[in-house]
Amino acid sequence: VQLQASGGGLVQPGGSLRLSCAASGRVFSIRNMGWYRQVPGKGRELVASIASGGSTYLTPSVKGRFGISRDNEKNMVYLQMNSLKPEDTAVYYCNAALKPAEAPMGAYYDYWGQGTLVTVSS
Repeated sequence: VQLQASGGGLVQPGGSLRLSCAASGRVFSIRNMGWYRQVPGKGRELVASIASGGSTYLTPSVKGRFGISRDNEKNMVYLQMNSLKPEDTAVYYCNAALKPAEAPMGAYYDYWGQGTLVTVSS
């Protein structure tokens, strides 16, 4: 099982990007999925999360600008980022609490994508 993130890049302030993350392999089920970000010298910060039932959390600094969604059939999570600011520049990581098919019932593990760089600059 692995998570593969994509969609980062260079964008001007005020622009938009959409990040995608796919869980592949023998996935039995996924609970929470989310996006974190990290800048050099700082810890990893939770940006947004979404539960299997659809309830969401957004960190205050991105409310009104970012949105998180998921496709449970495709085991994917998305982060729509609008009105981007230079301070949104970071490496973005997707995360999932996931039960592989071969794991015991109730055994969920944290999986991380490889990170995708978002640079907001003019």
